[in-house]
Amino acid sequence: MIQLIPSISVLRGQVIRLTRGDYENPVLYKKSPIDLARKFEDHGIEVVHLVDLDGALDGKFKNYHILEALVGHTNLKIDCTGGIYTDGDISKAYEYGASYITAASVSAQNRDLFASWIISYGREKITLGADVRGTKIAVRGWMRDTGIDIFDHIEYFYNHGLKYVKTTDIDKDGCLVGPAFDLYKEIMKRFPNIKVLASGGVRHMDIKALNDMGVFAVIFGKAYYEKRISLKELDRFVAQEA
Repeated sequence: MIQLIPSISVLRGQVIRLTRGDYENPVLYKKSPIDLARKFEDHGIEVVHLVDLDGALDGKFKNYHILEALVGHTNLKIDCTGGIYTDGDISKAYEYGASYITAASVSAQNRDLFASWIISYGREKITLGADVRGTKIAVRGWMRDTGIDIFDHIEYFYNHGLKYVKTTDIDKDGCLVGPAFDLYKEIMKRFPNIKVLASGGVRHMDIKALNDMGVFAVIFGKAYYEKRISLKELDRFVAQEA
């Protein structure tokens, strides 16, 4: 069954959501990361996707205190993303309790370094962030377009042992218009051993459709925060699919 992974995005210490990566108009949610994480855990969630938006903007992971608090106050596994560029960044993320990291910008800017992490830390602990406009990779909090084709990008790391890829269609993110189904199908067709984490555009019943496609995991945020998905509904979905 598809793994359900809620996202907690943090900017200047607050939980926020962006639409299409627009930092100028964030939506603030008056909930603490720890309270949110505890609520998710109470409903059987096992992994939370922690997005350090400060780190994504500044090019250096910053919200270690929030990572440490989530690890210290829950039994959740935390997947960290945002601002992980160097060996020091990734080492510190694991030191503060991350179970996994997802990195995007470094994979485009320093392919050899990211490929070395797959070997050094193990393919179970490293996810490639491959976020796109159209089919071209965007980095640095989606503020910079690279011109790199997503399929060429995945293939390079697939040949270096990559197992997990998280892909967001930026034009759908935060818009509640439905995921990029065709993109995920094509990735799974070209790379049958890749585990796809779908992100962006998720509405409620999209999760069932992604599950039926064979997508490994779905990362969702706005649909929950805007009450399009309730945790009780997710409980029922899990019970039906079990």
